[in-house]
Amino acid sequence: MKRGKNYRTARARADKNTELPVGDALRILDSFPKAKFDETIDCAVRLNVNPRHADQMVRGTVVMPNGTGKTVRVLVITRGPKEQEAKNAGADMVGADEYLPKIKDGWTDVDVIIATPDMMGELGKLGRILGPRGLMPNPKVGTVTMDIAKAVKEAKAGRIEYRVDKAGIVHAPVGKRSFGPEKLEENVKALYRELIRVKPAAVKGIYVKSIFISGTMTPSLRLDANSLA
Repeated sequence: MKRGKNYRTARARADKNTELPVGDALRILDSFPKAKFDETIDCAVRLNVNPRHADQMVRGTVVMPNGTGKTVRVLVITRGPKEQEAKNAGADMVGADEYLPKIKDGWTDVDVIIATPDMMGELGKLGRILGPRGLMPNPKVGTVTMDIAKAVKEAKAGRIEYRVDKAGIVHAPVGKRSFGPEKLEENVKALYRELIRVKPAAVKGIYVKSIFISGTMTPSLRLDANSLA
């Protein structure tokens, strides 16, 4: 693959085999040539887990202290008094009878769907549409709940969902390049603390094998896990 001039310039300043303290790495990343848009900063954490085993699955949510820099469109599927609670909390779309038929017809123009438990019988029928897009509400990640207000506010504030992939890697956005090194460091540390918190009991030996950060248009930098503890 032929890389652009800016990427080659950044690559000359980066050695992905050297572990860097998180603060130093983010300052180096901040010095790379900038794209014409506000790049997303991604964190990739390789874990010593086998996700094919249920007792080694790593999945959950974490609220980024400084948000993600993304405007999140939240749909709440519910009926009755919880509708007003969702609206008061800032949900963009609220209802059931209006949105369930739209989803059945293929509509998924939303970032997060939150539902009350009584709606899961109807939403379950839409799994083939919502599942592949990562939109199916799930009690394990807090999107099936009676505390609608809390769920909506967290989604709007920058709650992200993480899930280890088949290779044992968790990919998560930790903000925008415009945040600057200090705010990005707080977000990266929040993600790291959460992954340590949910370490499966079945995992033996080293749990976090490697951590990398990168911008949308930048090379990656390797982080020293000790600087995140």
